[in-house]
Amino acid sequence: MVKRSRGVAKQLSSGIGHLMKKNKIDVVMGEASIPAKGKVSVKTDKGTQDLTAKNIVLATGARARELPGLEADGDLVWTYKHALQPVRMPKKLLVIGSGAIGIEFASFYNTLGADTTVVEVMDRVLPVEDAEISAFAKKAFVKQGMKIMEKAMVKQLDRGKGKVTAHIEVGGKVEKQEFDTVISAVGIVGNVEGLGLEELGVKVDRTHVITDEFCRTGVDGLYAIGDIAGAPWLAHKASHEGVMVAELIAGKHAHPVKPESIAGCTYCQPQVASVGYTEAKAKELGYDIKVGRFPFIGNGKAIALGEAEGMVKTIFDAKTGELLGAHMVGAEVTEMIQGYVVGRQLETTEEDLMNTVFPHPTLSEMMHESVLDAYGRVIHM
Repeated sequence: MVKRSRGVAKQLSSGIGHLMKKNKIDVVMGEASIPAKGKVSVKTDKGTQDLTAKNIVLATGARARELPGLEADGDLVWTYKHALQPVRMPKKLLVIGSGAIGIEFASFYNTLGADTTVVEVMDRVLPVEDAEISAFAKKAFVKQGMKIMEKAMVKQLDRGKGKVTAHIEVGGKVEKQEFDTVISAVGIVGNVEGLGLEELGVKVDRTHVITDEFCRTGVDGLYAIGDIAGAPWLAHKASHEGVMVAELIAGKHAHPVKPESIAGCTYCQPQVASVGYTEAKAKELGYDIKVGRFPFIGNGKAIALGEAEGMVKTIFDAKTGELLGAHMVGAEVTEMIQGYVVGRQLETTEEDLMNTVFPHPTLSEMMHESVLDAYGRVIHM
């Protein structure tokens, strides 16, 4: 599996290299810094190369956050990078953190047979997702044999020969558990060091560059995109920002990125996908809301696929019919979510969605039914 994954990654990376060459882009391999506005200094194998440019885009990405005492060593304690190219198959695994990265690896290794425990400091797994979706996903994970510890914290890791003893604080008490592998997934840190940003006057907040909606840093001609910039830290958001900045530099009319209209996708089993506001957030913002739900068990295609566990949830502004948020858990929801993303982009209302004909038999019919349910018109439930 690892060999195939690296092969796919190499193929995709080589494809980007080919596109660079095809579009006559000069690529300089090396370590770069910005000594002054409009200048880039690159340390290469052949010495230092100085470049000048009217516009510079920072896209240095991010790396795994490491907590004191819980640092990765690549052997007993892994970051997500180690987990992608494991030195062995874990037998008893501890995953610290249940955000998208943590829960994806927990789900993956649990499915392969690892005895998996997840420790989450917040009161629920997948804490940025809608609470109802988190609860549904947790139930599925537990059914699959995963152990979930919420409102818990790993205070210490004692590393021995081929084993790690984790000191886990839960309910005010510390308990010790032994594991052969630990994956630390406690967030990311922007790669902002050594670039010369402070000298340039670029504002950095908690390792991430502060930008406006057009990814401008406040220093003329200097932009920041992707994980080095603001949330959400997602590949598709970074890619869109790159296109937007290129259009700006080219003098075209660019559309700013709206974080609340970017879908989040978590590739665990079952999959989780969402866009817009959670039910709690919509209420917090003062909206009078209508909420619709539809279970996978009521969908013919889901039953036929043997994937009858899941749900689709939609949230609307009761006054205007605006689609405020959509949240899903179940098979192929990372594909389905784009329908609601397009809907939000087109400023759709519940009436538009209810009057749309969804093809049968498809999983997407549940998207229709969830909207109908929000307005008391659901048919197949």
